[in-house]
Amino acid sequence: MIKGIEVTSRETIELIIKIKELMLDYKHRLRDNYKFYSQDLLNNLFKHPYTKIEYVVNDLGVSRLTAANYLNKLAEDNMLKKEKLGTGNYYINEQLFELLTNR
Repeated sequence: MIKGIEVTSRETIELIIKIKELMLDYKHRLRDNYKFYSQDLLNNLFKHPYTKIEYVVNDLGVSRLTAANYLNKLAEDNMLKKEKLGTGNYYINEQLFELLTNR
């Protein structure tokens, strides 16, 4: 049982390190290429493996149009993948999703 806890702990630490590295990569790419970079936006993109316009509006305190513009620009540049589901759009952080599902 102790060995199982050890293995799980090591895997979790490795996952956290990979997420931290990916987040740092996104931070640099956002800061270098977009005027709308903010730590709140970065945190939003990593809170869950996906986001929606409403989440950005709430987290950043911007208008719905501004949030849509931010997310659509990131999707155009392949930082996020835009998926339409029902009447709304979801913006998927595919690299984060991959890290979380390939365990």
